[in-house]
Amino acid sequence: MKCPFCNFADTKVIDSRAQDENSVIRRRRLCENCGKRFTTYERIDLIPITVIKRDGTREIFDKLKLQNGILKSCNKRPVTAKQIEKLVDDIENILSVSGEREVESALLGNMVMERLKELDEVAYVRFASVYRQFKDINSFMHELEKIKHEKQDGQ
Repeated sequence: MKCPFCNFADTKVIDSRAQDENSVIRRRRLCENCGKRFTTYERIDLIPITVIKRDGTREIFDKLKLQNGILKSCNKRPVTAKQIEKLVDDIENILSVSGEREVESALLGNMVMERLKELDEVAYVRFASVYRQFKDINSFMHELEKIKHEKQDGQ
């Protein structure tokens, strides 16, 4: 593994630990040239999942793109990075386990919204407003009313 600090080609593993129910191995490494430490993660590389967009185009599922969209909707909300990471990991695992090689963006968006609604309602509305492309204040109000009724029915 090449050192990210000095680009030296030889690093030494000083600690390895299994994570996420043994699906990921976390390795602490030490650069033998500059002495700096860094962490790498090893996971199974599965066949990539393709996302089918609204317009019919296809692109490879990008975990970071999904995480960034969720991060934006959770900005200045009491949601931890760990919670966001778990949400994204859960969705990625569901997609991987499903065995499907293609997923529609609508399904992916709904999976995110379901989890965000449980995690933080404001983040949910923010995500929904972009994902569902609210055209006006009435669309926004309709979504808020839906949440309000769901809360009242759940109590």
